[in-house]
Amino acid sequence: MFNAKSTTDEVLAGVDLMGKRILVTGVSAGMGVEIARALASHGAHVVGTARDLAKARTTTGGIANLELIELDLASLAGVRAAADALHARAEPFDAVIANAGVMAGEFGKTLDGFEMQFGTNHLGHFAFVNRIAPLLRRGGRLVMVSSGGHRFADVDLDDPGFEKTCYEPFVAYGRSKTANILFAVEFDRRHRDRGVRATAIHPGGVATELGRHMTPETVQALTETLEADLRAGAPPIEYKSIPQGAATSVWAAVVAPADAVGGRYCEDCGVAEISEANWVTGGGVRAYALDPERAKALWALSEKMVGETF
Repeated sequence: MFNAKSTTDEVLAGVDLMGKRILVTGVSAGMGVEIARALASHGAHVVGTARDLAKARTTTGGIANLELIELDLASLAGVRAAADALHARAEPFDAVIANAGVMAGEFGKTLDGFEMQFGTNHLGHFAFVNRIAPLLRRGGRLVMVSSGGHRFADVDLDDPGFEKTCYEPFVAYGRSKTANILFAVEFDRRHRDRGVRATAIHPGGVATELGRHMTPETVQALTETLEADLRAGAPPIEYKSIPQGAATSVWAAVVAPADAVGGRYCEDCGVAEISEANWVTGGGVRAYALDPERAKALWALSEKMVGETF
């Protein structure tokens, strides 16, 4: 029914979200703003999170039915404070869309000493989502915004912080995006008996602020990788507008059948097939990203790293 060109407004046509409460992380720019706008325009009450509240107030100023809370995913103290504030209000959610993230910056660490991309994209969301999981209503959804970039690398359970291996920006990004998918797989397994389902999605190639931390050297390395993929027979990247890129998130959260997307990886407003093609571009999901045993192992490691059991 929908495809790579579908927009948020097309996906939500005729959908009434009055009475629904949906949390979206990362609403200060790009797709987060569009996801919030689209859901709110159909009647949902949206709680948007942002590290920079001043910036978020500016970018979301015209959106009704939206409230903002501060959340710094690179700080476990910040994660816990935001989750505690939501619990204090005890207002349930129908869906959580974990959209915030960073991509391919130089090596750095979060406030808690985790490698920046794994710490922000995975561990920050892991701790935050698990802490607010009791607020998800029966029949609720969790949507983890992953990426086709998961094809750069599987998670490294033995060296998540690049202490034993040489840091490469897109390898780190790939690990964190694979972790997003594996988290959705295990979260779905743990919560589906109470009617809560989880899925991961790839928004597609979209020009946003996500790549703002990339150095010229990183951009050049990515360009060379994509050119090599094309020579090997990979399909060219077809870039999307922001409304097209945000469409799969809202489709997976409020439109798609729960049993169709639960524990799966979605792209272009549909469920993706497993692909073992040797290039980064193109559709499909790597089998390692959906491996249930790998998902359990990552969950255990993540609990150890954040110092909490869920």
